[in-house]
Amino acid sequence: MVGPPGTSKSWYADEVAKKLTGGDTTRVRSVQFHPSYQYEDFVEGFVPNSSGGFDPTRKHFRLLCEAASENSENLYVLVIDEISRCDAARVFGEALTYLESSKRGQTFQLASGSEMSIPANVFILATMNPWDRGVDEMDVALDRRFAHIEMPPRVDLLASLLAESEISEAQEAGLIKFFEEVQKHYNPMCHIGHAYFARVTDGESLARLWRFQLKHVFTRALREDVEELRKIEAIWRQLVERADLVG
Repeated sequence: MVGPPGTSKSWYADEVAKKLTGGDTTRVRSVQFHPSYQYEDFVEGFVPNSSGGFDPTRKHFRLLCEAASENSENLYVLVIDEISRCDAARVFGEALTYLESSKRGQTFQLASGSEMSIPANVFILATMNPWDRGVDEMDVALDRRFAHIEMPPRVDLLASLLAESEISEAQEAGLIKFFEEVQKHYNPMCHIGHAYFARVTDGESLARLWRFQLKHVFTRALREDVEELRKIEAIWRQLVERADLVG
């Protein structure tokens, strides 16, 4: 699932995992990749023991694959949040090749010398922000093993969120117009998602959202284009802040 921040990627990934497993949480594992995440956190690694030594320990992916092998009639799901935040190919290690559907079930050897396989009933869901720095460096072999589902910002979901708030009709209309305007911006990092507005309940919460989150998002996206930042701030004042006075 690929989309800008705030497009409900993680929520949808969790919901799909529940649907695929019939709500059986024992058949779902969720992990989040980050810059320091390693093969030793994901497949297997050495863990200190009480004797001062280290024991080889199976981690998330290997444990899921082994559980799936013992229960081949049911689907097991791995949810990876922010797959592009680290060197994902290095995290998968030898398992990368065997993600391929034609190689499922084949036994392969890990760096430790132990063996594992990836059963056909293991399904992997991953989320990715296309503007993360690591995306351009995403391993092509890994990338092609995933189908890409675009998750764009949705004005209809924004409207449904605002319908439950107490902001005025004029401010709601202005906010929707502002949302549509920023989606047209030449800088894709300005394409904010509808989920940013999930906690807007009234005019005060909306003002806090702008002051403490949205303004920062646009400032960061347009740090080299101050004039464009001023334009977006002006659009917000015109369509949202002044609409509050009208409403």
